[in-house]
Amino acid sequence: MLSMSRAFPDAPIYTLLYDPENTYPEFAERDIRVSRINGIGLFRRYHRAALPILPLAANSIKIDADVVVTSSSGWAHGFQTTGRKLVHCHSPARWLYFQDKYLGDDAGLAKRAVLAATSGYLRAWDRRAAASCDRYLAVSTVIQQRIADAYGISADVLPSPVAMTRSGATEPVPELVDWLGGEDPDEAFYLCVSRLLPYKNVDAVVGAFAGRPQRLVVVGRGPDAERIAATKTPNVLMLSDLTDAQMSWLYQHSRALVAASYEDFGLTPIEAGVWGRPSVVLRWGGFLDTVAEGITGVYFDSPESASISEALDRFENSSFDPDKVKLHVEQFTEERYSAALHAAVDELAARPS
Repeated sequence: MLSMSRAFPDAPIYTLLYDPENTYPEFAERDIRVSRINGIGLFRRYHRAALPILPLAANSIKIDADVVVTSSSGWAHGFQTTGRKLVHCHSPARWLYFQDKYLGDDAGLAKRAVLAATSGYLRAWDRRAAASCDRYLAVSTVIQQRIADAYGISADVLPSPVAMTRSGATEPVPELVDWLGGEDPDEAFYLCVSRLLPYKNVDAVVGAFAGRPQRLVVVGRGPDAERIAATKTPNVLMLSDLTDAQMSWLYQHSRALVAASYEDFGLTPIEAGVWGRPSVVLRWGGFLDTVAEGITGVYFDSPESASISEALDRFENSSFDPDKVKLHVEQFTEERYSAALHAAVDELAARPS
């Protein structure tokens, strides 16, 4: 969303919920227009609590513009508009069409019951909202197929951009420096960057390093944090709440990124690639678009510790050219993303009424 805003810096931003303290500070400089439910603090902090009423809130937002550019994974494609509607879709609603992966094995009966009771109503609303749009763009080929399956809509692929650049500031992470005990940090650790949710499979990544000589740094927070921390071995360090400069430093000094998540769009391998670092990732979803096998990384076929460990063995016996990795990720720059969005808007604006 931030990259979309940078592409159209003077356009107002309409959103259901906006919590300035828990999003990018750059949004504070934008014209943000919110729905009425934004006044309820509980919903700003826990948007899932508002699930049954979010369709009504989305329908209440009316935008007067020739072309509305929408970033959506659930609700924004349902906003009412007077003109054309262009959707950059991150996924049809996961809680409607991919509940098992979204909830995970540990989801409580109450959460499953709420989704079961509301899914029919929400799916009907979701498909009507999709039909109201004039053009869909998908973040990856897997999302392109999901859009076709869920809505019967043909979408072009426009990858999300990477905001990270090598020109930004870098800053060491003191806790990691202490953990390394004076060891040169360059390529001294593998890196896993992820929210700690069931479908991210971070526990499998952590398990793959049990008994291995290599180190792993996990960056993220989420409901699985305590469970993962309780099972990790001493060669795994868990971090959270880092600055952008610290994240850049971690990518710059990592040996490789490791990711076992079911990703709609594989952003973290691109961020690693900005610094010429390769990746070890699950052969699934968005990673298929962002990782070039043998050039920018290696794949494993199952989000299980044994499969990840085998891929790490293959990686340790391979070599990757940092310049080729950097060249690969140039296709995901904000400049290319902005140019593609502007071209799509111009095409919609030129269509006869």
